[in-house]
Amino acid sequence: MKPPHLSKAVFRLIKTALLAFVCCVRVSLAAEPHILLQSTTSTLNSGLYDHLLPVFTAASGIEVRVVAVGSGQALRNAANCDGDAVLAHAPEDELAFMKQGYGLARLPVMKNRFVLLGPGGDPAGIKAAGTISEALRLIADKELRFLSRGDDSGTHQRERALWAEAGIDISTAEGSWYLEAGQGMGASINLAVQLNAYLLSDISTWLAFGNKADHQLLYNSEEAGLINRYSVITLNPAQCPTVNHDGARQFADWLTAEAGQRQIASFRLDGQQMFTPYSRADK
Repeated sequence: MKPPHLSKAVFRLIKTALLAFVCCVRVSLAAEPHILLQSTTSTLNSGLYDHLLPVFTAASGIEVRVVAVGSGQALRNAANCDGDAVLAHAPEDELAFMKQGYGLARLPVMKNRFVLLGPGGDPAGIKAAGTISEALRLIADKELRFLSRGDDSGTHQRERALWAEAGIDISTAEGSWYLEAGQGMGASINLAVQLNAYLLSDISTWLAFGNKADHQLLYNSEEAGLINRYSVITLNPAQCPTVNHDGARQFADWLTAEAGQRQIASFRLDGQQMFTPYSRADK
């Protein structure tokens, strides 16, 4: 039996209906609420976003799309209006970003600590160091391999400041025992393991890192200089008119309110809390 014949008019009607359906789907997908978050790598490498963002999306209907780079690069991207919000841990750069008018609001979110990692044998003997300055001097005195992030991230900036506080001009050592990775936190740890090198890391990324091999956490202190503070910044629509300010504001408000802070506090690995929510006592 031959299939029923479709007239040209009926065919055109079906074709028009299908095109209208496809266009509606495209518009619906494009209109799906989302924000672009320029972010430090440690919050991604530690697994925090997998724990945090689905809860925010379920509560708000807003998807958060993350670009994970060093804090310095994240702020530069945001200054070019590439993003709606920033989550960073480079306080001096963040304050400069705000002063230049790129940010509308900067809110403290959480903290963890910087730690020194190194070969299990600890040839520098930093386990016995009394301060972070002493630990770095032990590495420098013996010219033992040290791997820097080298990417203008918050971790890289803090590491350079720590060398200066220890009285060591690291520029004279570049290319010898002092090496630069130019990569994110997870990738830098991986390279330090391969090179059998010392490295400054945030503790959360280290705890979540799988390929530790013989490397260990060798220096862990409550010193003020090792506190690692994270802030969220919403972009200024006066500088970036296309920014999704409402979505960014909702994200920043949720992150710093009870619901977000509770979710941060509940992020644990092997029973250990990975980040400490911000408290007013930290101001």
